[in-house]
Amino acid sequence: MIEFFKTTVQETPEGTAVTKTDRVNHLSEGCWVNVVAPTEAERAWLTQDLGIVEEFVRSALDDEETSHVDFDEDTNQVLVIVDCPAVEEQADLEDPSIVQYDTHPLSMIFLRDSDLCVTVSLRMDATVAAATEGRLRGMDTDHHARMLLQFLLHISQRYLVDLRSINRQFRENERKLRSSLRNTDLMKMLGFEKSLEYFSTSLKGLDTTIQRIGYGRVVMLREDDRDLLDDVDIEVRQAIEMCDIYSSILEETMETFGSLINNNLNFTMRTLAVITLVLSMPTMVFSFYGMNTPLPLENSWIFPFILAVALSILSAIWLKFSRMMR
Repeated sequence: MIEFFKTTVQETPEGTAVTKTDRVNHLSEGCWVNVVAPTEAERAWLTQDLGIVEEFVRSALDDEETSHVDFDEDTNQVLVIVDCPAVEEQADLEDPSIVQYDTHPLSMIFLRDSDLCVTVSLRMDATVAAATEGRLRGMDTDHHARMLLQFLLHISQRYLVDLRSINRQFRENERKLRSSLRNTDLMKMLGFEKSLEYFSTSLKGLDTTIQRIGYGRVVMLREDDRDLLDDVDIEVRQAIEMCDIYSSILEETMETFGSLINNNLNFTMRTLAVITLVLSMPTMVFSFYGMNTPLPLENSWIFPFILAVALSILSAIWLKFSRMMR
């Protein structure tokens, strides 16, 4: 799918000018081209008609690509790839009941000679959707650097929202585990741990990308863009700190529950050992009377029965006051 968007300046009845980004039917200078899950024909259009470097197109369509900035001197094109947070699709999960987060790349290609900005992704992204629906304030398709920073700010804020959601689900699941240690709840903890690991890796790559953008060598920044860049940097660093804190808490919690499981297993094995020892007394007494050896009162079943019960009771009393049951 390929869409074209362009920002225009409109005057309100009060006489003030406002910018508005609308979908257009044709390609022109200052346009934003949004490409989602392109077909082979659309990929050919990107390389042949728009003149995008083929290597940039391959990198943009690689689902395993990490965050980075690339520049091609021959064509004067800039590629910026960032990992965006998203809830993993239920079809990709082994257990659909477990909520797990993942990241997917969003690519922005700037064609300086053609004055075009192209976004490429393999799936519909929430940040792109916010931009197309006009929920990104002050977006201007003619100002590529500011548009990039607004995208990065929205992506970093999405990380914070998803991290708070993971923390909220984690605490709710922890309360359930305190009452009963079920395998389903433990697997949810594993899903949270994997999600935080994905976020941690992607956020560190995003932080490195922002630092390189801040140099101003690849992406030309204006003076008023520096404040927005600082906001993006603060949001990303806050997300990194939150991710590290939540990961540490989750790791310590999992270790604690692992210790509880081991203690419960030890208590169960100890109880089974005690029951086996008590029940072995009658078996031992009656086995004596099964031998070909004369024993007292061997013609009466009352004496061995009373002896077996007495030994079992004495064993139970001894075990109760011994260290084994403490």
